[in-house]
Amino acid sequence: MSTFLIEPGAKLANRYRLDQVVSETGGATRWKATDETLARPVAVWTFTEGFPRTSEVVRAARATSRIPDARVTQVFDADDTTPVPYVVEEWVIGSSLADLLSQGPMEPERAAGLVAEAAEAIAAAHAGGLHHLCLTPSKLMWSSGGAVKVTGIGVDAALLGANVADPGAVDAQGLGNLLYAALTGHWPGGPQSGLPGAPQGTAGPYPPGQIRQGVTEPLNTITTRAALPHLAGQMVPGPPITTPADFCAAMAEVPRLIPLPVSPVESSPPPEPGTSRRTGELDTTGSGPRRSARNGNGTRGATTSHSASAPRAERSAPSRMDQRAARSRTSPRRILIGVVAVVLFAAVVVGAWGLGSMMQPGEDPATPSADSTDDAANEAAEATALEIVDSRGLNPHGDTDEHSARSPLAWDGQTGTAWNTQGYQDPLDIIKPGVGLQLQLGASHEIHAVDLDLGGEGYEFEIRVGDADGNSEDDYEVVASGSGGSQEVVLDEPANGQYVLVWFTTLPQNGGDYRGSVNEVEVRGTE
Repeated sequence: MSTFLIEPGAKLANRYRLDQVVSETGGATRWKATDETLARPVAVWTFTEGFPRTSEVVRAARATSRIPDARVTQVFDADDTTPVPYVVEEWVIGSSLADLLSQGPMEPERAAGLVAEAAEAIAAAHAGGLHHLCLTPSKLMWSSGGAVKVTGIGVDAALLGANVADPGAVDAQGLGNLLYAALTGHWPGGPQSGLPGAPQGTAGPYPPGQIRQGVTEPLNTITTRAALPHLAGQMVPGPPITTPADFCAAMAEVPRLIPLPVSPVESSPPPEPGTSRRTGELDTTGSGPRRSARNGNGTRGATTSHSASAPRAERSAPSRMDQRAARSRTSPRRILIGVVAVVLFAAVVVGAWGLGSMMQPGEDPATPSADSTDDAANEAAEATALEIVDSRGLNPHGDTDEHSARSPLAWDGQTGTAWNTQGYQDPLDIIKPGVGLQLQLGASHEIHAVDLDLGGEGYEFEIRVGDADGNSEDDYEVVASGSGGSQEVVLDEPANGQYVLVWFTTLPQNGGDYRGSVNEVEVRGTE
């Protein structure tokens, strides 16, 4: 059956309703469609009868679905055995880089944050044997849920039949072009996606630092080495960047900001003015991440512990009142039974009190008393903040780094910045045992409490402590656990160690992904 005979309203696999044509590419048509089984929008590719690369596109789509990075557009279904072959992908709601640049170039640190996220996704694809080869401003999306998405990985190259000798160099240059566009509002290869071509000199497009003031020297150098490799070593120091992995390594040391969401995310409040989340911010003196006062007066802002059980208690209160009213209408026989029960209860209490008095000198140390709980709280209150000297993300059950470059943002003294996990398409507990943020104290300390300022609610986590720099959560001892949102976690008993691991086993849903963030963390204890 020909794609051109398919009209809006047609249904594939008895579930995907084709709503409207989005684009056509030489015999392949992209539709905005509806998955009627799950009641969600999807993107669907269909192909004309005789389209020569249908099988290649379906194979590429299936391979793309196995890339372990949530920034890669998810593939839901692909089938080339039906009368109308198709590929079903995630429909990303948000703004493309071209949309974001319609108002002009981005701030350098924000441009770096957006493209660095895309580079990590492309590098993950290359590690899985897939490439993009067609990177343009329309392929880089900033979703309304606050996540970076790269569309077309694997599928675009198969659609066009692209076959190049060095795909790593092609995608590295594509990433450089995206960064060039974000910094300058121009595309170095000529007009593209509504952007004008870059101004030309005798050696080709000018480096971005010559087009726009305010582009930092590191960003100018990285962009030129990737997008304009023939100028590397001439107009900027260093060799050409020829792989996405090399591009990621170069960007790891560059201060960068995550772009602002296209629309507010209901599950988390917007950043305070001037305190949008930063990623990879390093001290230019080389002495480590910058630390600053907690707020304007140098004191730490109060954190609130949220209880998920409070609403349930309020809902159940009327039923308990009804029960008390019913008990007030008891019969004389029930009253007599009640009197006997009271007498027996009093006898039990007296006996227990006597037995307790006899055993008091030798109480079971395994059962914490109210006094011991109070002692732990008092010790935690008297403990001081311990210095954190380094940190990293911990992802022992995955192939990608858990944003270690951003981890210092969780203890930089600024609640408007944050370390965040990767975004996951499915709940964390069905993907892996967990992910974590490891904090290094430099020396072993007696740890009494951990204060967590988290982004939103819906977390489940453990506090783990150890003296070895382990790469698995099993290398650390569980000393406390918690759930909900921001809170002070007081250890029942102090724990000794120089490494503290905040280990997340459940993450909240943020837009279309499951993602967690730590705005600020403080470890309190004694030397």
